[in-house]
Amino acid sequence: MTAPLDPSGEPLEPFDDLAAFRSVAAGRLGPFEHTTVPDKPGLRRAGVVLCAVEHDGVPSVILIKRAYRGRNAGQWGLPGGGLEDGETPEEAALRELNEEIGLTAGPGDVLGRLDDFPATSGFSITPIVVVLDDPGPLAPSPDEVHSVHHTSLRKLAADDTPKWVPQPGGGHLLQMWLGPRWRVHAPTGAMLWQFREVVLLGRNVRVADFVQPDWTRD
Repeated sequence: MTAPLDPSGEPLEPFDDLAAFRSVAAGRLGPFEHTTVPDKPGLRRAGVVLCAVEHDGVPSVILIKRAYRGRNAGQWGLPGGGLEDGETPEEAALRELNEEIGLTAGPGDVLGRLDDFPATSGFSITPIVVVLDDPGPLAPSPDEVHSVHHTSLRKLAADDTPKWVPQPGGGHLLQMWLGPRWRVHAPTGAMLWQFREVVLLGRNVRVADFVQPDWTRD
């Protein structure tokens, strides 16, 4: 796929143009060999969507803050949820995108997937990367979503967005600082970080061993 050009004939930056991002992302996700968490007793599977859209003229990814009830109450997340019988992670992710925030995406909108993330809650979460040129209006489900937010691709790629916090027991906890009071931890933070590294910056990284806060076990 040829990258779009600006009026002067120069390639458009993927952080500033959704079509340019689509071209770059497809080129990087095509050869990316994602990892899959093997089946084991008690493992549950889920699919989530890293959905890129144009928001206020800027290519951005959609995040949600979950409703303050039920599983993951009040936590930052990506649209998505558990697989129903016979579903693939992609099918579940796209279904949940529609059910949770009212956006419709089909297989042609999917660019690829990143690594399964083994959450301490017992879910293996599969991130699906989607680009929607004309998503239409948001329609969040009040039963599942407290609020919908957008973070720009430039913000995700910025050097000061990921911060690594030393932990008393060893290791470092990733925090994705998307705003002054907007910190996202693993699992969602880990998937955003891999999206940033693989799709935005062209680096081959893995995230399955990232430290997860205790409160994400719910």
